[in-house]
Amino acid sequence: MLSICKTAAFIIILLLFSCQQKEIYKDALVIKGGTIIDINNNGTSTKDLTNKAIIIKGDTIFKIVDASEIAKNQPNSIDAKGKFITPGLTDGFSVINNQNYANAFLYMGVTDVIGVESERRGAFYHDSNPSPNIHMLREVGEEKVTDKEIIATIDKHHKNGAEILLMMYKLTPNQVKLAHDYAKKLGMGTIGELGFTSYQEGMNIGVDAFVHTTRYSLDIAPDSLANKVAKQPFSNNLGSPKWRYYQLLTQLKPTDNRLLANAKNLGKSNSYIQPTFALLYLDMPFSKNPWKEKIAQIINEKNINRPADKVTGKHSYYPPKELAAYQKMAATQLRIEKVNYKHGAKYLSGSATDVWGSMPGISLHQELEVLHRIGLTNRQVLAASTSNFNDAYGFNFGEIKTGFKANILILNKNPLTDLENLKGDKMVILNGKQIDIQSFLN
Repeated sequence: MLSICKTAAFIIILLLFSCQQKEIYKDALVIKGGTIIDINNNGTSTKDLTNKAIIIKGDTIFKIVDASEIAKNQPNSIDAKGKFITPGLTDGFSVINNQNYANAFLYMGVTDVIGVESERRGAFYHDSNPSPNIHMLREVGEEKVTDKEIIATIDKHHKNGAEILLMMYKLTPNQVKLAHDYAKKLGMGTIGELGFTSYQEGMNIGVDAFVHTTRYSLDIAPDSLANKVAKQPFSNNLGSPKWRYYQLLTQLKPTDNRLLANAKNLGKSNSYIQPTFALLYLDMPFSKNPWKEKIAQIINEKNINRPADKVTGKHSYYPPKELAAYQKMAATQLRIEKVNYKHGAKYLSGSATDVWGSMPGISLHQELEVLHRIGLTNRQVLAASTSNFNDAYGFNFGEIKTGFKANILILNKNPLTDLENLKGDKMVILNGKQIDIQSFLN
């Protein structure tokens, strides 16, 4: 009799345990099965997860459990069996000018945008719905300023919701340190596009990231030329200091000691770099016609700064001398970044849309393509557009992890075998809700 009672009690315990394991998550979205691609540690970790369930409550990942723990009658669930799961992509330097731009980003899997606006890009459009999450970037140091003005400017940007501070050419080393330290105190990320401060000094200060290959290579130039570039950083005149500096870069060989020294400094630092290849992508020999992407049909050519020719996919209206200069600079950028990567540089993705023919969503994938061409593995490329943004700035997105924003791509094919699969059939989960991206084509 005692044995029968023990057996019955054991069965009851098993039943209770089973019920607990088959919990139904109310008011949640559950993604069951699939392969969660590991993009940690700058894309060097390879511990992919299978047979898991991602529990999403509101706009946040609540927890990740074994798929076997999910009840069969779990409501509001997505069966991801046989699919591949990554965080949504981030364009770390881009503009949204209108609703179609926002739609194009989402269609291409971009769920977060670090927003910039400028004279060429136009004003940032904040009223898109749906829209990628917007993390605005604001500048200080475009012109010479006092320390007091720096603090006041950062306070104003922070009060207006800016999450990233771009520190620019006219700041001295002491001012870069002042701006960086104060921005970090307020919880802001920092990017350097420096001139009167060297990039080595920026690395020593601890700037989170640097933008544009042609800018963070400025330490290669003699101080006299670097200062002239800082005074006049923007010019299409091929005789300007900027273009004289570009000409210097085009003459460098991969074994040049100046190039190697700069690459080693970047590799040893904690700062990330953002090449913005998309600015010169159309001038690269392997470039694909961006107008052939499906989503390009909703983009108005007139909204793009120096758009690609719709037939050739190339820039077709430059004066021949200017076109040749940009083509030469594009080849130089590839050579420089191959050396930077070889020496340990860590990357962030940013398309610089919509300048020089770069296009919303489409050019982020151009950026990823070229990152792979300079040597990054597909997993490292994914990290550059996802988890590295958390590592660089401390954002709570870009990872499939408890407590992080539920921005997720469910891909039909594996991006580790081909990055083109990121552009293929997929589901886009934005802040915990599935977005009907196919409707953007109607």
